[in-house]
Amino acid sequence: MQSNDVAAKPGMPLHWKMGIGFAVGVVGGLIANLYFADAGWLAALTTYVTDPVGQLFLRLLFMLVIPLVFSALILGVVEIGNPQSLGRIGTKTLLWIMVVTTIAVVIGLVAVNVFQPGTGLPDEVRDSLMAQGAERGGEIAQQGREAPSGIQLLLNIVPRNPIAAAAGGDLIAVMFFALMFGIAATVIRSEGTRSFVSAVQGVYDICLKLIGWVIKLAPYAVAALLFTITARLGVDVLVQLARFVGTVVAALGVHFFIVFPLLLWIFGRMSPLAFFRGAQPAMLTAFSTSSSSATLPTTLKVAEENLGVPRPVARFVCTLGATANMNGTALFEGVTVLFLAQFYGVDLSMGQQVMILGLCVMGGIGAAGVPGGSLPVIAMILAMFGIPPEGIGLILGVDRFLDMCRTVVNVTGDMAGAVVIGRSEAAELPLAATSPPD
Repeated sequence: MQSNDVAAKPGMPLHWKMGIGFAVGVVGGLIANLYFADAGWLAALTTYVTDPVGQLFLRLLFMLVIPLVFSALILGVVEIGNPQSLGRIGTKTLLWIMVVTTIAVVIGLVAVNVFQPGTGLPDEVRDSLMAQGAERGGEIAQQGREAPSGIQLLLNIVPRNPIAAAAGGDLIAVMFFALMFGIAATVIRSEGTRSFVSAVQGVYDICLKLIGWVIKLAPYAVAALLFTITARLGVDVLVQLARFVGTVVAALGVHFFIVFPLLLWIFGRMSPLAFFRGAQPAMLTAFSTSSSSATLPTTLKVAEENLGVPRPVARFVCTLGATANMNGTALFEGVTVLFLAQFYGVDLSMGQQVMILGLCVMGGIGAAGVPGGSLPVIAMILAMFGIPPEGIGLILGVDRFLDMCRTVVNVTGDMAGAVVIGRSEAAELPLAATSPPD
């Protein structure tokens, strides 16, 4: 009895722990940089303690990215292809997800190229940062230099060996293979494929549980990674971080206050003000939980009762959107990758940025609808383009606030899509389906 009481006792919320880890890492690193920059013990501390702790966290993220993306994409395609849901609504939902998510990523990439939040770091400071872990950084940079270009990029989308692609961290090839698997599983409606899809659902559920466990270690990783970086860089890194947060919030604001209202007004024939008034409960829930999945019950209720979306459309679009329609997450992934590329002085060509756009769109579809679900995808994309993945430690310190903001955009995108698709399907649905529940 006593053990149950102890287990039921609520602990400190994770975002407070993240904030404490952020503060400890930054303050400790700044003090170390100010007073002990040349001390041998500080170099030993960062080399043998704080940096390995941060690297262990990153390795845990890398461990999960392939099974997470593979299982999430297969389930997303299979759910779209359900015979009871396939057809007009499924096609329109998929089109909405792809188009609106692409718009979101484009906004993010344009914002980073315009505001350049990762530039401005003194050359000597950047050189010092890049010098750490020379062997590991050299390997990552070599991968970036050897990255194919032109027609080879298109050919490499189709893997010769999907197992080798997964082992080599070729995320876009794994995504293509997962999409093909999902489409085939949709076409073949046999007992074997149903068992396979159930097994994939089990893999996805396990990945979500593991991500939850890994994210619990994030406060310690934040403290370790930020101590390592700020001890070597000093206050310069905080200026870059503030510019990054401003860029993300501005890009999310453009998508939220301009793109969504225009789509609602033009295609949904609904007043944006009326939409935002009706959608407030779901948006507030999304902001407080940072989880599209946790917000889903509220999203469904709001879409049906407050926004007048036909019941079949609301249930299909919002349920699928909770796992596949991640506009804000895809935007955040694109801004993060380009920001860290600028921060570390890694030049990305226009072709590479277009490839990042495609990866972020697919990564947004494959990201888990839980707090921190996009982190494994970001870590893998960073490694693919020769950007040191330990830079993700900078992002983790402010990720809770940005996660809250982008989840609001994700959930609002689900409801806006339900309104637009529901309006186009109103004449095709039976009257009972469009009537509000008793």
